[in-house]
Amino acid sequence: MRDQRDTNIPYKIYLSESEMPTQWYNVRADMQHKPAPLLNPATLQPMTPEELSHVFCDELVAQELDDTTAYFDIPKEILDFYKMYRPSPLVRAYCLEEKLQTPAKIYYKFEGNNTSGSHKLNSAIAQAYYAKKQGLKGVTTETGAGQWGTALAMACAFLDMDCKVYMVKVSYEQKPFRREVMRTYGASVTPSPSDTTAVGRKILAEHPGTSGSLGCAISEAVEAATSQPGYRYVLGSVLNQVLLHQSVIGLEAKTALDKYGIKPDIIIGCAGGGSNLGGLISPFMGAQLRGEETYHFIAVEPASCPSLTRGRFVYDYCDTGRVCPLAKMYTLGSGFIPSANHAGGLRYHGMSPVVSQLYDDGLIEARSVEQTAVFAAAEEFARIEGILPAPESSHAIRVAIDEAMKCKETGEEKTILFGLTGTGYFDMVAYGKYNDGEMTDSIPTDAELEAGFAGLPPQPQA
Repeated sequence: MRDQRDTNIPYKIYLSESEMPTQWYNVRADMQHKPAPLLNPATLQPMTPEELSHVFCDELVAQELDDTTAYFDIPKEILDFYKMYRPSPLVRAYCLEEKLQTPAKIYYKFEGNNTSGSHKLNSAIAQAYYAKKQGLKGVTTETGAGQWGTALAMACAFLDMDCKVYMVKVSYEQKPFRREVMRTYGASVTPSPSDTTAVGRKILAEHPGTSGSLGCAISEAVEAATSQPGYRYVLGSVLNQVLLHQSVIGLEAKTALDKYGIKPDIIIGCAGGGSNLGGLISPFMGAQLRGEETYHFIAVEPASCPSLTRGRFVYDYCDTGRVCPLAKMYTLGSGFIPSANHAGGLRYHGMSPVVSQLYDDGLIEARSVEQTAVFAAAEEFARIEGILPAPESSHAIRVAIDEAMKCKETGEEKTILFGLTGTGYFDMVAYGKYNDGEMTDSIPTDAELEAGFAGLPPQPQA
């Protein structure tokens, strides 16, 4: 078998603490076409800082609305927390390359080396910190697969803050251990939609027996935050502030690659709401936008929730209950609920406005993949590289393997970088269904998508 180990490049590239980024990078500062502003659903006018501050922390509102500042200093308290698990390793997948017999060089940025098991902790500690700094009692949030809820519960426990999590019902039922980790860290966890909020009761009345969606859970979390003093809503993906915090992933990856003179040709990330993908690609995209480098970016989403590949680039509600601002994004409609057979996260009906704008500008390719193919790639990766990947991460693994096999066919020696967002040790129900041959692929029909599009709000006049 071919062995293409490079004695100059270790299996794992670690940065020292002194090489960690001390600033987050805001890719919007280098974008020619800025993401469209969030709109007040009643007036269809851009949301003001005052309006957003009723839902979000003040400092996070400032980060959300800033399209011009390229770098934000990371507060010392957050940097000190990061040092518990960062820098995260950049791994050369030598064993996978050898198994595939590909001339491609494959690297992955591994974000699962913390107790929460994913990249979500990067933004969770930032958002909890700003809430604490503002003097708030606690925060509310939604979670799909449970990674974000786990990360936020950890961050709030560290800062001695209250944490209320609304967990998509199908995940609440399929992933009881993820739920218990959140509770162990002190968070309250409610399956969504629930009868604890007005919007939850409304959704249950309209969709009896529903398995829930991130859009439903967002609505409940926002209502819970705005209906009691001392709380604000925080979220794990989609919005600009989250992509800003997650830029530490790409900044570390780029520093590690530059250290060894490595330039990736292809950069791949799974895409649900856009936090991991946006965080990974931001500094590379910035270099491309400034005309310094050229890369091939690929966003990989589930075929059961194909917002980029089959959605529409329009203004839509960020939540099913329609209590949040309107965002211009690729969306399937706020009422779209993925099949309960969809085993991973990546269940959001829309996509980050930043990622959506970059995709609409032709700077990102998008692909959708079926979940049986995703789990096949996950098991192959686990057996070869020794890490059991999260189903979300495995979407990127699937396409990374596909791209490596194309290199095998053409003989091209391309360098591939993908984001391994976390581990899958709380996803064993899904792995069990795959191993037992019970997992099937669920792809929405055009008619089902049209039903979601029918609920889109009136669009503002150009």
